[in-house]
Amino acid sequence: MDTHSTENTETSGFEPKIMAFVCNWCTYAGADLAGTSRMEYRPNVRIIKLPCTGRIDPQFIIKAFENGADGVLVSGCHPGDCHYTTGNYHARRRWIGFKSLMEFAGIDMRRLHFSWVSASEAIKWVDLINNITDTVKKLGPFMEYRGLKEGCREAKT
Repeated sequence: MDTHSTENTETSGFEPKIMAFVCNWCTYAGADLAGTSRMEYRPNVRIIKLPCTGRIDPQFIIKAFENGADGVLVSGCHPGDCHYTTGNYHARRRWIGFKSLMEFAGIDMRRLHFSWVSASEAIKWVDLINNITDTVKKLGPFMEYRGLKEGCREAKT
């Protein structure tokens, strides 16, 4: 084992887990383009592909935090470019409600991000993921919801 890589692992500290709920037609394609173009970005993101951002439910976001995410991204097609015509407009309207609900649930809004990324915007995807990772890393681990699943299981037994 290389000593240098061991030192980096030990001294690097906290690495945030970012959960990304993305549109199949635009953002996922943009992330795929970044990958096939061999662009490098932080490996902290885990992608969940959905048909459209209009399909995002607030419970998806809360469950992501419950399951250990330190930050969440919702990203889809630019307004006017939705594969389903108005899904991204629906998502944008719901986002306003999401923000209030997430704040009520005790989630720091710096942990939750919303962005438009098209299929041709691989560079934007890379910059977005790197910026979100840096932002969430500065905030530290999101501990408020960890253990909720275990607490619910104990209450059922």
